[in-house]
Amino acid sequence: MDTKFKSGFLAIIGRPNVGKSTFMNNVIGQKIAIMSDKAQTTRNKIQGVLTEEDSQLVFIDTPGIHKPKHRLGDFMVKIAEDTLNEVDAILFMINANEGYGKGDQYIIERLQQVKRPVFLIINKVDLIHPDELFPLIERYKNKYNFEEIIPISALHGNNVSHLLNILKTHLPEGPQYYPEDQITDHPERFIIGELIREKVLQLTREEVPHSIAVVIENIETRESDAVFIQAAIVTERKTQKGIIIGKQGSMLKDIGKKARKDIEALLGSKVYLELWVKVQKDWRNKQSQLREFGFRSDEY
Repeated sequence: MDTKFKSGFLAIIGRPNVGKSTFMNNVIGQKIAIMSDKAQTTRNKIQGVLTEEDSQLVFIDTPGIHKPKHRLGDFMVKIAEDTLNEVDAILFMINANEGYGKGDQYIIERLQQVKRPVFLIINKVDLIHPDELFPLIERYKNKYNFEEIIPISALHGNNVSHLLNILKTHLPEGPQYYPEDQITDHPERFIIGELIREKVLQLTREEVPHSIAVVIENIETRESDAVFIQAAIVTERKTQKGIIIGKQGSMLKDIGKKARKDIEALLGSKVYLELWVKVQKDWRNKQSQLREFGFRSDEY
């Protein structure tokens, strides 16, 4: 029996909203990546670590690769594309329910330049009839020489264990990069901000676009072991501020209530969460604002 330890870094790429964050949260067993049915919710590389007795898989959930419309979009796409040259393998995830599109062609053209094994992960197979799967597989096989093609449902966990076993067989022998109880390389402050932003996106629906950021102003643990968190939700327009606050503060209160529940699960302690909203016009196109809010790159 081969008992040698295997480890490696795996990038998850794909068009926006194909289920990359849902997949990683399912694999890691805890919410560390923001999940929303709105496209382009992941803005930074989020690393999730799965450690087992014989292996350690480090998943990098990248922003969806798309045609950028602002400097923040440029940053998101650059992060995703740079990741392709930093990993041991690439998981190209598609939405089975959407089929092949121009966005997939855009990604495949970039994959042609990468010397890494690429696995095609067909997600959301629970949303299509089984008869539709094989023509879909054939279409993608004709576009790129994938290492393997694996259909899954990240939401329901279908075939995810099989996928993980396949990935392990392709990983090199290597060290354990992270302690076995560590599930992400991001600080708690980042994850907390993402959980708050997720609730804003979920509760405001189409009324507020992706022109929001969350800045954690203060975190402190007091004698009661309760954690006190103060955070600002930043948006670009006064009208958006009004929507986020809601009538007599009802929306902001609901955002805080739902975010606090997830943050308490993350921290394992009681949380007091104080939220407020501030307007910073056109922040997504301002280099200084992007850096202040944690979107860092050599070019931004």
